[in-house]
Amino acid sequence: MTAQRGAAGREEPTPAALRAATARGLQEQFPGVRVWYGESTRSWWALVPTRHGPRLLEAPSPQELREEVMSARNRG
Repeated sequence: MTAQRGAAGREEPTPAALRAATARGLQEQFPGVRVWYGESTRSWWALVPTRHGPRLLEAPSPQELREEVMSARNRG
């Protein structure tokens, strides 16, 4: 994880590193789902495989994306 110096001189993860870790966590929670943060759109994205084909989801936060992924997987 990439780090930067914080106000107290401690190394802190960069925003990009935090987003990457969040995406990895969501992908671990939902095997087969690809998750990323769109730098240009400033949105969270997921490509979710369903029995009807892949669904592309967008949400403003990782929490909302998690809910969207769960809903899409339940609908199948």
